Amino acid sequence: MAFQPVLRRRLYQQVAERIEHMIRDGELSEGEVLPAERELMARFAVGRPAIREALLSLRQKGLIVLGNGERARVSHPDADQLIDALSGAAGVYLAKEEGVRQFQAARQLFEAAIARQAARIATGEDIARMEKALGANRAARGHTSHFEMTDVAFHLEIVRTVRNPLLIGVHQALTGWLTEQRSVSLTARGAEASAFGAHERIFAAIAAHDADKAEATMQEHLDSVAAYYWRRARLSRPS
Repeated sequence: MAFQPVLRRRLYQQVAERIEHMIRDGELSEGEVLPAERELMARFAVGRPAIREALLSLRQKGLIVLGNGERARVSHPDADQLIDALSGAAGVYLAKEEGVRQFQAARQLFEAAIARQAARIATGEDIARMEKALGANRAARGHTSHFEMTDVAFHLEIVRTVRNPLLIGVHQALTGWLTEQRSVSLTARGAEASAFGAHERIFAAIAAHDADKAEATMQEHLDSVAAYYWRRARLSRPS
């Protein structure tokens, strides 16, 4: 049996963990102001550096708000804060081909499921918003940068149908992380026409409340986008 060394956590990590548990257990509620630094030092029997590092750590997690000259206040992390915490790691992950492929697969699973749900629950207002976004996408054909922006807007309107801020945040993060894929794939011959045709079919399936077709059509669309991307990526590689 191999014995592993016991890892010693730094003081600030222990303090941060204690405060985080208090927030999770309801001992500290959202909006509540934390004690002053000096009082926290006394309660945890640590110095000021440990308290300040602990508070910074909790702020990075979105669990507290720190204002200039104000005491820390308990907050509730929102989707943007959760996504921001992942952005640095996502950039490193996307630096490798395998990472890009895995992100593409994640996007396909995510958006196919969203399209299915949208087809089930879309209201007349939702469908009108998607139709307007589709019209803007149609008008942008032939203008690559504008088409790309309206492409993003159309997909976003589908995700907004589920009315879940966390899912909207995940979608916007995936969209941002895969910007290079979208920009490269749209330069391929026939890619723009293919994308718009897919958008029309996806919209039609959602408007008809055909969940199976909406899901399958979104999967086909994102498969096609990935295929265009890798075709262009291979052509651009130095021989």
